[in-house]
Amino acid sequence: MSGLTLLALLASGFLGVSDFLGGVLSRRIPLMVVLLVSQVVAAIALSTRLIVEPFDPNASDAILWGVIGGAATAVGVSCLFRGLAIGTMGVVAPITSLSVAVPVIVGLAGGDPVSWLLGIGLAVAVVGTVLASGPEVRAGALEGRRNRLLSVVFAVLSAFGFGLANVSVAYGSVQGVSTTLVVNMLVVLGLYLVGFSIWVHIRLRGAAARLHAGQTASPALLPVPIRARDWVGMAAIGVLGYAAQLSFALASLDGALSVVAVLASLYPVVTVLLGWKLLGERLLRIQIAGVAMVFLGVSTIAASA
Repeated sequence: MSGLTLLALLASGFLGVSDFLGGVLSRRIPLMVVLLVSQVVAAIALSTRLIVEPFDPNASDAILWGVIGGAATAVGVSCLFRGLAIGTMGVVAPITSLSVAVPVIVGLAGGDPVSWLLGIGLAVAVVGTVLASGPEVRAGALEGRRNRLLSVVFAVLSAFGFGLANVSVAYGSVQGVSTTLVVNMLVVLGLYLVGFSIWVHIRLRGAAARLHAGQTASPALLPVPIRARDWVGMAAIGVLGYAAQLSFALASLDGALSVVAVLASLYPVVTVLLGWKLLGERLLRIQIAGVAMVFLGVSTIAASA
């Protein structure tokens, strides 16, 4: 297995675990709290990268792509966590895996070579990812038609956000990995701070309105206390998210964007397998077949890379 393949697969593994934790924690803790805490930790983790490669204020392309990627990342992560929180991982994950379409189309349009073996591997990996992530076909799997529709909408938005973010990181990293990631991280953190402030304002305003109407209203922002393991989980999301982004950035420097994007898009397999193992979500036969296709596709891509 080449270093390129390993880095891209590591990005998938890190992101898959991070997404699982984000979806689980967002079911218990308000989404904005999970997003903000994890992003603060990710920013701290990113600071270690500056020791290896300092920030370059003159890298205009890296800064521009960092801004674009930061906005796309904020949309992708927040929509994904929300979709996983109100839906099931077997429905949301396969839709978000289609994010690979964005960088693959961009990479091929930019002249990335596609051999017949690579083409077969790409096709098998994408199809296998969708099947392994498993469209949940059982009736009543989601709680209510509204949640079903919203989770799909969030998944589609997340797929577009992640696809654009991957393209931005890949293009910005050509001029500077650290500069691209730092700007990306700061933009995401800034957007989350704005979102958190709005969320606090809405919560407090709602509580004040209920009190004014003579109703019982709790001043607490959190419906349940945050446990020690919740803090650990949110910190892990931040570290894993940064590790995934760094792995993808480094892999994109030495490989075709279309290949790296497909390998890095296998994260839904990890998310769904964790949901099956730890949350008791059933793994259907079609999902088992999908897992086998993913491994076959990855092996084919690795052989042709």
